[in-house]
Amino acid sequence: ADGLLLLSKIDDTNLTMRLYNSDGSLAEMSGNGIRCLAQAAYMLYGHTGNVDYTVATDAGPRRVEVQPLNATTINASVDMGLIGSLDEPANWNSLGTNPDRPVAHISVGNPHSVVSVEDVADVDLQTLGALVPHVNLEIVAPGPEAHAITMRVHERGSGITLACGSGACASAVAAKAWGFVPASAPEVLVHMDGGDARVRIDATTSQATLIGPSVFIANVVFHV
Repeated sequence: ADGLLLLSKIDDTNLTMRLYNSDGSLAEMSGNGIRCLAQAAYMLYGHTGNVDYTVATDAGPRRVEVQPLNATTINASVDMGLIGSLDEPANWNSLGTNPDRPVAHISVGNPHSVVSVEDVADVDLQTLGALVPHVNLEIVAPGPEAHAITMRVHERGSGITLACGSGACASAVAAKAWGFVPASAPEVLVHMDGGDARVRIDATTSQATLIGPSVFIANVVFHV
């Protein structure tokens, strides 16, 4: 698995999330993970209809709006908090990126470096990600739709993963700044190997909202 989420219940709609990466390190936040956590809470606590959760994370509280779609799938909208800028991470020059290539270092409660490329499939992401293992590294290309981008990610503590919710938010912010999508587009569609997500950026507050499904796969029982 990409990581392990620990869920605690404060009261009916207030939760806590602790996230461990696959290498055992702690992560402050996960946009996809918090959607999975909200679905687990929804199923475990017998909720019905639409529910709003407030989840305490190491990056601060996050609001998750859950809308059930069927017995195994929810749609979740996550308030990902304020988007901020970061300094260039250590060892960044080792990647050898062209100085003319758009790059953005962005905080979504956790650190991201987003790099523009022509074709996300034509990049040795494993090698590049290993050079900056303390940051989430996203490579992004525009399209194919006018309001969309295509993204791959090497995640801190997990390596290459099929999708990253906080990375989708960071990439959407960068894509808008670079003109990859129209400034007037209300949402950015982010294509990832594991599926698509939508990101809404509030131009006034710099708040990001991550929107997409979470699908129940199985219950797992551990015997110790």
